[in-house]
Amino acid sequence: MRVVATAGHVDHGKSSLVLALTGTDPDRFAEEKRRGLTIDLGFAHTTLPSGEELSFIDVPGHVRFLRNMLAGVGGVDACLFVVAATEGWKPQSEEHLRILELIGIRHGIVALTKVDVAGDDLTELATLEISDRVAGTFLESAPIVPVAAPIGLGLDALRAELDRLVAVTPAAADRDRPRLWVDRVFAAKGSGTVVTGTLTGGRFAVGDPVVVGPRREATRIRSIQAHGATLDTIGPGHRVALNLAGIDHAGLERGDAVVPPGRWHHSARFDASLTVLAALDHEVSRRGAHTVHLGSGEFPCRLRVLGDDAIDPGATGAVRIHLRAPVPLLPGDRFILRESGRGETIGGGEVLDVAPVRPAAKARPDRSVDRVIAERGWIEADELELLTGERRPPLVGPWVTTPETLAALSTTVEARVAAAGPLGLDVALLDDRERAVLDGLERVTVDAGRARPASAVDPFADHPFLTELRAGGVTPPAATGVDRAVVRELVRRGHAFERDGIVFAAEALDHTAVVAARLLAATPDGFTMAELRDALGVTRKYALPLATELDHRGITRRRGDLRLPGPRLPTF
Repeated sequence: MRVVATAGHVDHGKSSLVLALTGTDPDRFAEEKRRGLTIDLGFAHTTLPSGEELSFIDVPGHVRFLRNMLAGVGGVDACLFVVAATEGWKPQSEEHLRILELIGIRHGIVALTKVDVAGDDLTELATLEISDRVAGTFLESAPIVPVAAPIGLGLDALRAELDRLVAVTPAAADRDRPRLWVDRVFAAKGSGTVVTGTLTGGRFAVGDPVVVGPRREATRIRSIQAHGATLDTIGPGHRVALNLAGIDHAGLERGDAVVPPGRWHHSARFDASLTVLAALDHEVSRRGAHTVHLGSGEFPCRLRVLGDDAIDPGATGAVRIHLRAPVPLLPGDRFILRESGRGETIGGGEVLDVAPVRPAAKARPDRSVDRVIAERGWIEADELELLTGERRPPLVGPWVTTPETLAALSTTVEARVAAAGPLGLDVALLDDRERAVLDGLERVTVDAGRARPASAVDPFADHPFLTELRAGGVTPPAATGVDRAVVRELVRRGHAFERDGIVFAAEALDHTAVVAARLLAATPDGFTMAELRDALGVTRKYALPLATELDHRGITRRRGDLRLPGPRLPTF
């Protein structure tokens, strides 16, 4: 499936040609039929001799309806450029060609219409003029097919060229990021809100949740139609009608976009390249009332030229565009810029950065993903994909960063660990990025929430207070004046334990366990607290916390006033 837009000057026979090729009149409104003038977008489709399907978007040719023309060419693959042999190249022919080039169309056919009325001489002159006008453009090598739609002259040749056009025009890419710019909204009887547009970037399926418009109203796809057929799923490159559930059509309009939630960055400010038309008679600056045409939408905007004060005709520069409401954008999106006061097309370009972080005076946008990473320093992989469309594997934790940034933070974290002293660095003092970096540092170990150099020996194994505890045995000295952090670290490392406010060396419990085992060997029915106290040769002040710790460790178990053997009672 390919989507082809017509283009060309008013009254050159675009709609008549689409009708002859498809059997469908793209002029939908009574006023269009009465005036013989296309006012809004028209749609039709046909099957070519090869069996390939082709959708047409018929756009207005009159300058007064240029905004409608712009709404129709945002998602097309190629163009059918129409010039009447009776009139030759006209102003809107030139403007439409420049617009098609600016939005990135690279494939097309020229249909030279009304040759039956023009005659051979005018037809030949028009052909030469067209060849001259399209020189240096994407239509330079395009076939020029003479046709007369009302009598069917040249239609078979045109269909054959359309088949060749389909063969050389790349199919719409599926990037798993669908977007449908709405070009029509209506309420279908018995169905509710229906929106139509050209689907790009990915697939939609019935039941998919989607959001619509700058307010990102949540809805879901109730049904899908393409070319009159009801489908369960639809891929990119198709003209699509979506029936949306639970949303009022009165709140939607042309230029809204239908996208899956969470898959697009909605931006009201973006940096872009801007190529100014060479035929323009003035430079482009921030002065003036501008509108930017993106997808099917026309959006008032403020313009800021980056780097220089203005961009000369025929030149390309960088700009920052401010919209009134956010739209879903991705680098590579094409746009047209118009100046409302003068009513003229200024130029067009390509979106480069959908979420610029540098001030306009310092911004130097391009399509580089590395630039996006470098400007932010740290960015989560999911957000990077949202902003650039490119997936990069995280370098540390969920983040993508530069090797230089990672190395700098690693050095900083190692220095903090080294400076923390024997207690080590409390990991809770680090932020998320620092903790992620910490996990990858080979010269640092993390134990129980504290980070220390991997080469460091246990600074508490020979701590002076631990030496005193060991010397005190089951009657240790009080911890008066000892830093509580030291006590906690001795307990955490297993060098000591604390019970009832008394700190004992671990060896004191080992000794008590042996004493308890001997008592139970002599009195299998259990021993009393008094018997343990006497066996240890201590007062109740020390005997009670030691007995409680025995119970806590499973060395003994208490039944009333007696201590019985526990599962961890040592043997000797």
